[in-house]
Amino acid sequence: MTPEEFENAARFIRDRSGLVLTRDKTYLLENRLMPVVRDLRKKSVSELLAGALGGDEALQTAVVEAMMAKDTAFFRDWKPFVHFRTVVLPNLRVSRGMKPRFRILSAGVSNGQEAHSIAMTIRDVASSFPGWDIDVVGIDISGAAVAAASKGAYSQFDVQRGLPIRTLLQYFTKQDDAWVINDAIRGMVSFQTWNLLDDLFPLGRFDAVFCRNVLVYLDLKTKQDVLGKLSRVLVDDGVLYLGLNETIAGVTSHFRTIVPELAIYAAHRADRPAALSLASKVDL
Repeated sequence: MTPEEFENAARFIRDRSGLVLTRDKTYLLENRLMPVVRDLRKKSVSELLAGALGGDEALQTAVVEAMMAKDTAFFRDWKPFVHFRTVVLPNLRVSRGMKPRFRILSAGVSNGQEAHSIAMTIRDVASSFPGWDIDVVGIDISGAAVAAASKGAYSQFDVQRGLPIRTLLQYFTKQDDAWVINDAIRGMVSFQTWNLLDDLFPLGRFDAVFCRNVLVYLDLKTKQDVLGKLSRVLVDDGVLYLGLNETIAGVTSHFRTIVPELAIYAAHRADRPAALSLASKVDL
């Protein structure tokens, strides 16, 4: 791959997905595209990129999907899920009591482990929400990832990463070589192919947004744009969960920090700077 080919490919991938590739990531680009080259029987990465950059939409989709990170796990970095269960869910129970409904967004959902982890966390305390309308929405730019997430079937390796054995036996059934999520969880979660660079308003409003380990791949301007979009679909007292190595510091004023060590943030509204957030511990 020539330097010019890399620069053209990196620009295309950034424009389509927000993913930033610096010159030292040439190896990453080639390694992730080689399986596509083999699957589509192209002669080389250069030929694949030439077709994609020449306007072949199928090749464009294949290139972007190949570059999306899919390293995830159930209950990844588990502490934010503890916070969600012990702080946010009790706050939701009280604050939404007159209108028993809430919605959670999992952005960059990959193969669905995070969205299903959220649903299982809610299901564990289902007795606190009898008759409530609860919706967990998972979105990802990769159609292949969304299809896998919707199927809800995971390998032994997948379920061994962060999933307690009690939870596995409670919410999954073994079918051939796969562990399949049960209908109780499946009914709480929906998945859509969606690009975070696009308008998020059609998705509706959310009480909490999980956008973890996504911003780390974006440049500053794209981070600002994405956080602005997320802020606009978050309710006034909503909560944002980022990855443990991600921060809003120096990036946006749309959020304020609640638990910095867990990358938990509250929506910030200029007209309500001290508004109570679902992410804040209160005496109930």
